[in-house]
Amino acid sequence: MSDSIQALPAGATNPTRLSTGNVWSHGLLAALTWALAAAVTVLLPNVIPWGSTNFFAGLTAAGAALFLLLSVTVQRLGRARSMLLHFGPWFIALGLWFAFWEVTTAKLGWLPKPFFSPPQGLLDVYIGDGPRLLICILSSLRLWAIGFGLGIAAGYVLGIALGWSKAFSYWGMPVLKLIGPVPATAWIPCTFFFFPTTFAASVFIVALASGIPVAILTASGVASVNRSFYDVGRILGASNRWLVLKVAMPAALPHVFVGLFMGLYYSFAVLVVAEMLGAKYGLGWYVQFQSAYSAYANVYAALVIMALLCAGIVKLLFVVRDRLLRWQKGFIA
Repeated sequence: MSDSIQALPAGATNPTRLSTGNVWSHGLLAALTWALAAAVTVLLPNVIPWGSTNFFAGLTAAGAALFLLLSVTVQRLGRARSMLLHFGPWFIALGLWFAFWEVTTAKLGWLPKPFFSPPQGLLDVYIGDGPRLLICILSSLRLWAIGFGLGIAAGYVLGIALGWSKAFSYWGMPVLKLIGPVPATAWIPCTFFFFPTTFAASVFIVALASGIPVAILTASGVASVNRSFYDVGRILGASNRWLVLKVAMPAALPHVFVGLFMGLYYSFAVLVVAEMLGAKYGLGWYVQFQSAYSAYANVYAALVIMALLCAGIVKLLFVVRDRLLRWQKGFIA
């Protein structure tokens, strides 16, 4: 195995090394693929009319020009250089994907309307329906932030209690394990009875989906702390409150963040369903509304926004985790 790895070309296992001299080879290839996408968009006729075709071609052509410029200036970009070199293969793949997407939808019609949309179709949605999409984004973020915040707060407190107290765990853990496997959306009929508004019911659904994994993983983290730490603390005169705040909670943080990541994905998964409970705005409502009229380009546009929002929040959560768990560097591989 080691001999085969050594036989690989230099940089084959690390994309950040794939540049020759002062020219970024992946940047040149990315410029070529993005120019190909622009040429396909402009030169080949559409099987049916689509809006924003020329605008999309202009954007991809501008992207090709940008990558061409970066290919000869990347060595002077400082900290941004390593990031560009790392994502070079992805930029190439994205240009190829745009060209393939265009050919199979707008140009040849292999993936026909209304079930599929070319990239300029999504771009046209963002241009024409941008104000309403912006309102839906803000509405969804408001609902998600309240539900996710309440869910992880309640799950964190519950998890600490379950992991610390044997008596509480004896009664609480079986109930949590019984509720946990049940999808949060299965509780929708109950929410109409217990909550006065559909917004409160939606918040509960999101909070439930995000809180349960946080509670279970936090309890696991607290329970897995070496008991000798507590014994040493008690010998030195530490109270139970001090042991919880200074020993149990910091030691459980790695488990807590695993629960946070799980809860984040679960909360976005139920967000669409939660916003179908009589909401007037929101990305979930938008998807349902546009699906009823077979406006699938609008549906895909909203799904792309949801994916980008989730990815951005995940990235932010990674940054927070890396800052809070700096003590793990060099200790855990």
